[in-house]
Amino acid sequence: MASAQAGAGEARPQRDGRAWLYAVAVAAAVIAADQLAKAAVRSSITPGEERRFLPGIELVNTRNHGVAFGLNVGGAAGVTVLIGLALVILLAYFARHLREPLIWLPTGMLIGGAVGNVLDRLRAGSVTDFVKLPLGWPPFNLADAAITFGILALYLVIERGRARERADRDDRDGGEPAAKPRGGEPGGGAPR
Repeated sequence: MASAQAGAGEARPQRDGRAWLYAVAVAAAVIAADQLAKAAVRSSITPGEERRFLPGIELVNTRNHGVAFGLNVGGAAGVTVLIGLALVILLAYFARHLREPLIWLPTGMLIGGAVGNVLDRLRAGSVTDFVKLPLGWPPFNLADAAITFGILALYLVIERGRARERADRDDRDGGEPAAKPRGGEPGGGAPR
């Protein structure tokens, strides 16, 4: 029995380590794809030029001094503080929820997207944006897309975890969801 407990104790750190490894791998893939795409755009599309890519999608070469999609939050210092704060909060959340299935995916996407754009800021003082959608949507890049889809994926992972917790709680409480009060009164029953 002691060896089974020791084995279970060893599995957790291994699984936790794997979550970190997967998050770093996703972040590295996002950074690499983002930086390669930006370099290709900077070397092949002159600023102001637009090239049709797919129906409704054009490739451009623009510079963004704000956050994602051209949003500005008070200059370079404001952007740096906002990104740093967001990454600290994300890493703290990730460290506390390592065992949540797939939590490494949105974490890696968000870190990779943030680092991809920070690298541009450090190199050039602005971010290269190159995907232009119709209807006046601001141009964006792969890092912005990773951040956007990372936020969506993080929301889905969190909601999935909450649903699993509710189901586990219902199972512990006899398989029935907790009864909701009726009639609008805190104690239930019909209004008098």
